[in-house]
Amino acid sequence: MFLDRVKITIKAGNGGNGAVSFYRSKLTMNGGPDGGDGGKGGNVVFVANEGINTLYGFSFKKKFVATNGLKGEKQHKKGADGKDVIIEVPCGTVILDAVTEKVIADLTNNGDKFIALKGGNGGHGNEYYKTPTRQAPRFSQTGEIVKERQVILELKSIADVGLVGYPNVGKSTLLSVISNANPKIANYHFTTIYPNLGVVAYKDKSFVACDIPGLIDGASTGAGLGHYFLKHVERVRVIVHLVDISECEGRNAVEDYFNINNELKKYSEKLSSVPQIVALTKIDLLSEEQLNEKVKLFEEKTNQKPILLCSIIHKGTEELKSKIWQVLEKTPKPAPINVELNNFDVRDKQSFEVKKIDNQTYEVCGGLIDNMIRGVVLSDETSFAYFQNALKKFGIIDKLKEKGLNVGDTVIIKDISFEYEE
Repeated sequence: MFLDRVKITIKAGNGGNGAVSFYRSKLTMNGGPDGGDGGKGGNVVFVANEGINTLYGFSFKKKFVATNGLKGEKQHKKGADGKDVIIEVPCGTVILDAVTEKVIADLTNNGDKFIALKGGNGGHGNEYYKTPTRQAPRFSQTGEIVKERQVILELKSIADVGLVGYPNVGKSTLLSVISNANPKIANYHFTTIYPNLGVVAYKDKSFVACDIPGLIDGASTGAGLGHYFLKHVERVRVIVHLVDISECEGRNAVEDYFNINNELKKYSEKLSSVPQIVALTKIDLLSEEQLNEKVKLFEEKTNQKPILLCSIIHKGTEELKSKIWQVLEKTPKPAPINVELNNFDVRDKQSFEVKKIDNQTYEVCGGLIDNMIRGVVLSDETSFAYFQNALKKFGIIDKLKEKGLNVGDTVIIKDISFEYEE
């Protein structure tokens, strides 16, 4: 089954807690603090793999979690870092923030990597808090907790050549003849339900061609299958536009040509500027006289010099491959999507907000508080004093007073609640 868009949940590992420990030995009964720091949590890493061509594997597993860092230990030992979770995706996968749908990464080439979420930092052990005036701290810092996030994976096929046209004009037949692909072929509309990719050999060179499911009028605005799969032709360097010159299905070849180009332009101005080769198919269904007449009219109306194709007997296929290669040699590969700086994994450790719950109760929250609270142990006087000093240092007490805080009022910070005293 082909799958080219899926939403998954990812979470980096939490940081390990710092340790509270004091050195002890046969000769030393009251040694100094030696609690080590906690380990860093594992990252969430996406890697492009050319051996994968669909997102189908994400139908079964949609949550990926890196391992947590381990807690610190005595004798200054740091906890082990968590292991990264590696998520392999096809080349051409674009990663979007599921909330904003902004592109956060474009993994175009084999081996491209993107660290979507970094693991939480490990907490400091009590050794870290030792100072000349605080020689025996009995508190440590907890590891950083990392929130899970959701991203959308969207596959935009990496192909050099895109075959486009109305349904049943011979795209799949052509791909099966010129490449190693084995698409399903039958004489009815929408035989191709999903894009097919094939490697085309030309002399001592090769290129990748993609058969895009048949477009219909209105495809650019969501009609039929076209809009859903037009993204697979966004990166191609050459478009081969197949037109049924036999008109055996009651359509007009000239109108077909302009209609498809109009849909491409509506979907993306960039697509309308991609070099295009026009090929007229099903020439075997016309007599020589009919073919000459229709080709002449087509050339006059479109100002194009098309290649005549009968893929089943390989007529015109070598000429087409030669023409494709000539254009490819002059056309550079498209650059990856320009990803703007984003705050997908930017963690707020500076902001805070003061809320007045009632006349004598205030609550403080925000990224600064989330980070600060990691080193607070209410049962330890030194730790709590350290916390109160931090509240003054970062201007939180001043902000509380601006809101009307008085001695004896209650301040709530996370799960800590205390009466304010000067």
